[in-house]
Amino acid sequence: MAAGALPVFFQHPLGESCVAVPDRSTTVLSSVLEAVGNTPCIELQRVPKLLGLKCRVVAKCEFLNPGGSVKDRIGRLMLLDAEREGLLKPGDELIEPTSGNTGIGLSMAAAAKGYKMTITMPTKMSAEKERALNALGAKVIRTPMVDFDHPDSLISVAWRMQKEHPETRHVLDQYKNSGNPNAHYYGTGEEIFRQTGGKVDMVVMGTGTGGTMTGVAKRLKEKIPGVQVVGVDPVGSILADPAKPPPPGFSYHVEGIGYDFIPHVCERGLVDVWVKSEDAESFKYARMIQRHEGLLVGGSSGSAFAGVVAAAKDLGPEHTVVVVFPDSIRNYMAKFADDNWMVEKGFSDLITEERRALGGVVKPTYEALEKENGAMKAKIAALEAELAARK
Repeated sequence: MAAGALPVFFQHPLGESCVAVPDRSTTVLSSVLEAVGNTPCIELQRVPKLLGLKCRVVAKCEFLNPGGSVKDRIGRLMLLDAEREGLLKPGDELIEPTSGNTGIGLSMAAAAKGYKMTITMPTKMSAEKERALNALGAKVIRTPMVDFDHPDSLISVAWRMQKEHPETRHVLDQYKNSGNPNAHYYGTGEEIFRQTGGKVDMVVMGTGTGGTMTGVAKRLKEKIPGVQVVGVDPVGSILADPAKPPPPGFSYHVEGIGYDFIPHVCERGLVDVWVKSEDAESFKYARMIQRHEGLLVGGSSGSAFAGVVAAAKDLGPEHTVVVVFPDSIRNYMAKFADDNWMVEKGFSDLITEERRALGGVVKPTYEALEKENGAMKAKIAALEAELAARK
């Protein structure tokens, strides 16, 4: 889509063939782009029962895409659409503002196609994402955590760079590009319908740009009358309720979901129920899914599962809930996957709870050790004072 053009959703000129890839079980693929999509749906066997859920919960495992996330889908389609429209020439450079996963998906596609890639990404995002981007040949420019319309925001920096060389630099712009929701309308949503045989009562998705939610929701609502769409939005984001912005300076640790503005591709009216998620429950459920289901998911998958716990608690065994798991643990090895990081960020109670449940040794937290040390020092000082008084 050309810069400045208004996107038209769900009317791709190639229709469903825009996301078509060969059957990888019967052929050798020509590039990594043909490995994007057709991710498995896996029924969760243990965690729903541990939490008292009675419904059938099926995970759409988008973290099994080749670049590690649901964003591989839009990176592939946005680039292929730009080529089809004649926007890109050999040697051109793509610039994309991203929280990381779209950057990885686009950088993967750019590497496969031979384009230069520059990513603008906030300092909050993990070092693992930057290393993955560098491995794909992308240049990464870190930006401060400021409002989206601030001159130093990831979006402002990307567009400023593009305007310096408008003939050879292109921002495909996931926030407006029709390839974002289209990748999920023709791809993810259709796959969910096909893999479940159309037996879906509720679909639960975390929401960032809103492209996944918009595309999947539109497709399933067309095909399954009465399906309920649940959008999950972290506390600190305005997507669930733009009229209630967070206090100035409020932030959250989960990456890849939530925004301080409503992206153009986010059709909020498709959501039937919004659930606000918090960091602690997001990390708790992500770690439970890793440990009890064997699925190495990222923190926003835990947020999505928090949406399942909140929205599906009254559903019975005759109901099927599909939850989208967007990315993997790979991007967060030094964050919520690390017990020390969890303690440092104030989630020590969760670590203690996990260790007790596993029957392991419950290590004292830094705060507990500091308190114990202070109490011991006070006791020693009191004994020294008592001895001095006796002399």
